[in-house]
Amino acid sequence: MATQHINFNIQGMTCQACANRIEKVLNKKEFVSEAVVNFAGETAQITFDDTQTNPDELIKIIEKTGFQAAVQTSLLPETDSHESHWRVWTLLALSLPFWVGMIGMLGGSHALMPPLWLQIAMATVAQTYFALPFYKGAIASVRGGLANMDVLVSVGTLSIYLYSLGMVLAGYAHHVYFEAGVMVLAFVSLGKYLEAKTKRGSLNALGSLLQLTPRDVQILQNNQWQTVKIDQVKQGDILRCIQGGRIAADGEVVSGEGWADESHLTGESQPVYKTIGNKVLAGSILSGSLDYRAESLGNDTLLGDMVAALADAQGSKAPIARLADKVAAVFVPSVLAIALLTFVANWLIVGDFTAALVRAVAVLVVACPCALGLATPAAIMAGMGQAVQHGVWFKNAAALEMAGAVDTVILDKTGTLTLGKPDIAAIWTADNFTENQLFEIAAAVEQYAAHPLANAIVQAAFAREIAPLNAENVNTVAGEGISANIDGLGDVKVGKLDFCGFRLPESLIPSPRRRGQTVSDSNNVIANPNNPLPQGEGAVGSVWQIASLVAVSLNNQPVGAFALADPLKPDSLAAIQRLREHNIAVHILSGDNAATVAHIAQQLGLPENHAHGNQSPRQKAEFIQQLQQQGAKVAMAGDGINDAPALALADVGFAVRGSTDIAEQSADAVLVQQSVNQLASGLIVARATLRAIKQNLFFAFVYNALGIPFAAVGLLTPVLAGAMMAMSSVSVLGNALRLKRMKF
Repeated sequence: MATQHINFNIQGMTCQACANRIEKVLNKKEFVSEAVVNFAGETAQITFDDTQTNPDELIKIIEKTGFQAAVQTSLLPETDSHESHWRVWTLLALSLPFWVGMIGMLGGSHALMPPLWLQIAMATVAQTYFALPFYKGAIASVRGGLANMDVLVSVGTLSIYLYSLGMVLAGYAHHVYFEAGVMVLAFVSLGKYLEAKTKRGSLNALGSLLQLTPRDVQILQNNQWQTVKIDQVKQGDILRCIQGGRIAADGEVVSGEGWADESHLTGESQPVYKTIGNKVLAGSILSGSLDYRAESLGNDTLLGDMVAALADAQGSKAPIARLADKVAAVFVPSVLAIALLTFVANWLIVGDFTAALVRAVAVLVVACPCALGLATPAAIMAGMGQAVQHGVWFKNAAALEMAGAVDTVILDKTGTLTLGKPDIAAIWTADNFTENQLFEIAAAVEQYAAHPLANAIVQAAFAREIAPLNAENVNTVAGEGISANIDGLGDVKVGKLDFCGFRLPESLIPSPRRRGQTVSDSNNVIANPNNPLPQGEGAVGSVWQIASLVAVSLNNQPVGAFALADPLKPDSLAAIQRLREHNIAVHILSGDNAATVAHIAQQLGLPENHAHGNQSPRQKAEFIQQLQQQGAKVAMAGDGINDAPALALADVGFAVRGSTDIAEQSADAVLVQQSVNQLASGLIVARATLRAIKQNLFFAFVYNALGIPFAAVGLLTPVLAGAMMAMSSVSVLGNALRLKRMKF
């Protein structure tokens, strides 16, 4: 099966029931693997077998359900048409005379109500022209086997219009409600207009992100600087960016210097200094002036990739939305039944046909399922945008929702909490083995490893102008070490002590009464003065106790070891404090030795039993499994192949962008920078988003739970019901928009 993924823009959806209908029809097709329709985003994401169908056929299927579809060619949402503006404001103007009349009626006078002939004229114009979109939507909906919001509005307003017209023809002009039909249409239209404007504008982060790339750029052509459109730029062109301008492409600086604000991509608020040889990212604001070579353009830039990822993530569906989907599937038919029951009950009990009809219409109008359908996707869209601004890319809505429930975080040490650029603090060599010999064989093997500790040893060898020997038959054991054969010497192992059959000499471990002393240059131990050991009360006495250790063996005989010190990142402590302030437990799981991990945990203020060293990939996964069995919701951050099992097993896995492919594929979210602070921001944003979803769902359910009974007993007029219907959707969207204004 050859699968293809495609996105469509959908027009004509008026409530969640519409989205559910399209999904149901598409997912029944054997050639569709998955179809997800987003009511708030007005999009459909479809994965299908392209050997059995094509986009044109999928469009026809969608159109048969009563909606319009088009392949998404731009991630920018369509702007509201001039016609939709005109219709809304004209309809509101048409309702103004009724407003004046109703104000007079509140004072006990009917004198301000428009003449009957004018009421009939305005109501007829409203029903025969301005209500047409509702009628068309209702007819298409019913043909597709669905009853949506348009059905409720159409049935309600048309019923009260025809009833009022019948009363006039029968000579009972005092029993007319022409104002109700006009004002309901006006309120509902205004609500839908505001809803669409919010969904396509301030709620959606895509538009603002896409506008970060300049439309015009300065390019070097024929030794002259010329201004051209961005779409004329080719890979390899030399571009110029000056003070206050934006970088147009991902590239490399060839001349000049400046400070680039890359916060839109990395979430890092501090500008980054750029000079010759440094990389620049599209969308960055520059303070300075520089020329750069364009290496990636458009969708191939980090910005373009982020926008595409955000579009897919926003269009996905969170598990919590299933509740709203189930309710929406039966909501409109149920409301129609309740309205009919209301009419019959009121007519029989009250004995007033007019009152019974008005109350039934109020039930139809007040029971709009729009707020219910918008509750989850609106918050997801806003939350996704906030997460991206903080450098966190959630792959889908389910990952964002799950992250909002996380109460425990598992962190690796090297490169996550620490800088990942360790220095050699001390070296031990066996008798009759020199430092140079140790570096020759260690670097020969470590040059094939990706771990920061391995890189530190290789770089130290180069700095000493020691050329690594040639190694063959290289074999990596994840989480343990690496081995190879060196011609003329034999088998070399580099990695953990146990992996190399190594036992640290007792002479390197000071006795308790010697705690606080530093490692000397005596015997075969070489200390690095740039990495002094901690001093004072409670300080660990030897670098060999707190440093990361890398052992080296030759033909299964220990020949040396390196002690490497890796300092904490500047923001690690603040990030851990943020997590703990939100009652999120933090554990460190590292393949490093237990003493080193315990020392890092102590610096971060973590309990001793939350520091776990000497952890293999299997042990990391088993530890996460144990936490989950105890009821914990676990997030894991990692960047290596050895982290992949744990990332896949965690409830939410965070991988660092640019880490190993298997780590990124196993993860549910990507951190643009290797920063625990970004991870903390992502979890806090997810919590706020989940909280907003629950608030929205609660409001939507309570609104309908109260609105329908109130309308049924006559406590809500159709006009007031129309106003409440419009405001329900706007209120849900407003609550979602609060996420964009929150400080995380």
